[in-house]
Amino acid sequence: MKHFHGTPLGGTRDSVARFIAAGNRHFLVPHARDEDMPVVSEVSTGFCLDNSAYTAWKQGKPITNWQPYYDWVKLWCRNPRFEFAIVPDVIDGSEEDNDKLYGEWFRRTKIEGGWVEGAPVWHMHETLGRLESLMQHCRIICVGSSGIWETPGTEAWHERMREAMAILCDKDGHPRRKIHGLRMLRPDIVERYPFYSADSTNVAQNSQLMPRFGMYPPSTQSQRREVIASRIESARSPSAYSPPAKQTTLLF
Repeated sequence: MKHFHGTPLGGTRDSVARFIAAGNRHFLVPHARDEDMPVVSEVSTGFCLDNSAYTAWKQGKPITNWQPYYDWVKLWCRNPRFEFAIVPDVIDGSEEDNDKLYGEWFRRTKIEGGWVEGAPVWHMHETLGRLESLMQHCRIICVGSSGIWETPGTEAWHERMREAMAILCDKDGHPRRKIHGLRMLRPDIVERYPFYSADSTNVAQNSQLMPRFGMYPPSTQSQRREVIASRIESARSPSAYSPPAKQTTLLF
């Protein structure tokens, strides 16, 4: 699977460039903070483009004008390292709101020969019917934690993912579409679901936090960045989804 590290990455520009160029690495670049885009586009293995809707929502300033994002996507989609762009979405919006934005994608991102490869977001508070509907029109689908399932990894979250996997996968557990997990690069999550790719900002956020490394922290941010990335990249998704066996209580 592909592990997309969220940017921008903290540290000196030289150290960031070395990290981006090292190994078989993929990056997610948000429209709102695209300062690492020139380096990512030249020396990374691949990248996807993020619409920054989640950050704007968390800041209480939801995006209403998407034209700058469409223009930005059309600018970078010709790069040979481009993988896909996340379709604009309203994090806590209605299904009608998000269906409208998905419909606009094909008109707003027209390029020679078709349109930009866009991955729509199914939010976990939305109906499973919408998930099934989205799958009729896309090659890659993003799954986003939202509503009462906003925090990945909880017991309730895994139960909702089990319901989603019943739609996203066939009877043998093989994905019917390529699945991208938004904010889902935790190894215990990655190793449970048949993701094509997933992303997180773990490297960018935690390489600056010394307490995270315990008694023997790497001495430089560059080293800490490598340690976190290596741990993340060591996790691999299964080829098929196997729902966990339900536990039963024995009464004596």
